[in-house]
Amino acid sequence: MDYAKIALEKHKEWKGKLDIQTKMPIASKDDLSTCYTPGVAAPCLEIHKDPKNSYVYTGRQNLVAVISDGSAVLGLGNIGAEAAMPVMEGKCALFKALANVDAFPICLNTQDTDELVNIIAALEPTFGGINLEDIAAPRCFEVEKRLQERCNIPVFHDDQHGTAIVVCSALINALKLAKLENPTIVINGAGSAGCAIATLILKMKLGNVILCDSKGILDPNANLTAGKKALIDKVNLEHKKGGLKEAMEGADVFIGVSAAHVVTKDMVRSMNDKPIILAMANPVPEIEPQDALEAGAFIVGTGRSDHPNQINNVLAFPGIFKGALSVQATCINDAMKEAAVKAIASLIPEEKLRPDYIIVSPLQEGVSDVVSKAVSQAAIDSGVIRQW
Repeated sequence: MDYAKIALEKHKEWKGKLDIQTKMPIASKDDLSTCYTPGVAAPCLEIHKDPKNSYVYTGRQNLVAVISDGSAVLGLGNIGAEAAMPVMEGKCALFKALANVDAFPICLNTQDTDELVNIIAALEPTFGGINLEDIAAPRCFEVEKRLQERCNIPVFHDDQHGTAIVVCSALINALKLAKLENPTIVINGAGSAGCAIATLILKMKLGNVILCDSKGILDPNANLTAGKKALIDKVNLEHKKGGLKEAMEGADVFIGVSAAHVVTKDMVRSMNDKPIILAMANPVPEIEPQDALEAGAFIVGTGRSDHPNQINNVLAFPGIFKGALSVQATCINDAMKEAAVKAIASLIPEEKLRPDYIIVSPLQEGVSDVVSKAVSQAAIDSGVIRQW
């Protein structure tokens, strides 16, 4: 199917992917007086007396802001706030369809870090959580960190943590199937997603990481971004030097969040037995799945829905926010992320794992419920639920 053509036709027809619907009738004077003035003053005063009542008398307890500055939209780059809106609307539609979480798209016409932080922080009273989306590195790291420090609701940059969670879920199952322990894992791409994937892999002790950027294996003496600096002492413990080719020699796993066709068959052949290839550049992966398999790959995953083993954030963010909102969590911490990883991985029983089935479809029924339950329990256990 020509999805570009169909999407243009449908978006023109839909004129946006979201509607606002009322939960109550407005058909009489009594309806008006209850929904709006004078009756509405009563819940306003209750919230004024005690701010926790905003979770009782408004939709805040199930409402997420999906916010972008348009600086890193999909694989399209810095296309601006207006052009980012179809993606943000689509994400909001997924929140509702997959987890029954209400979400509202907000595209901001600024890419100044201070301005972004101030505007987004000022929105806190309206929402139960904030999903940052498609904000370019390295700005995304600082924006998220500062908002997490200022806000008392979950602030979650999905391009970082959603990607990392789903990758780690797929990796857990792939390593089980390949019977690999303490693997060497090469990550190509050291932006928001690559740094977050490396961080979570190391946090969960899934293997040793070699992190590469466009110049090759990270060089401690180079001018590194904050995300790379935070990892430089924890990666490449073998002290390899060179480019991606050198990094992949003798490695067990390749994870790509970089660019099309940067991996060759020879690179795959240079890896250890049963190599695992998760090539997630979109729309064109780092190596075509068939080429990877022909070169000896044991397991291949991509970011695309038309190949087996689609590594897709949609598996994570609806359930993560549903779980966080359900217990009024004040943040999404490491314990909650790890719980989400294990929950997604557990959706395939070990005896049903296959090289072409290490991760479930995001459309599988019940995914968000399983993730939500694990995340909410982790929030309770780690003590980050709202204390009034």
